[in-house]
Amino acid sequence: MTEMTTRVKDVMTPGVVAVRPDASLMEAARLMAGQNIGDVVVADGQRVVGVLTDRDITVRAVAEGRDPVTAGVRSVCTPDPLVIGPDDPVTEAMALMREHAVRRLPVVENGLPVGMVSLGDLAAQPAADAALADISRAEPDTRDAG
Repeated sequence: MTEMTTRVKDVMTPGVVAVRPDASLMEAARLMAGQNIGDVVVADGQRVVGVLTDRDITVRAVAEGRDPVTAGVRSVCTPDPLVIGPDDPVTEAMALMREHAVRRLPVVENGLPVGMVSLGDLAAQPAADAALADISRAEPDTRDAG
């Protein structure tokens, strides 16, 4: 019998693409395009201060007429994101995602980002279907981005 994966580090996407809070939205968008990813962690060198998604750039910036060359990442990212540790149980990641209707969590160790865990990472886990279906149907986290 194989042991069920129980720790976030076993299912997360290791490594993380990060930008500084003062980076422009254009810098962040180019980085996302170059890495073929839809989100980046916003970190000040000491800690994670936000998460920026391609949707944040589109809905919170471009749709509002902000200039992506001059607008900073901090102005549209989701500030103070929920985070999880690499040794935390996968069930805790699922519970956080369900409770807060978020689709991804930065994985942080000693204050620094070491990876990202997403709905897709968790979907392969046994008994994940019901919990993740609730998250997929939920409205995205729309906390004020400042």
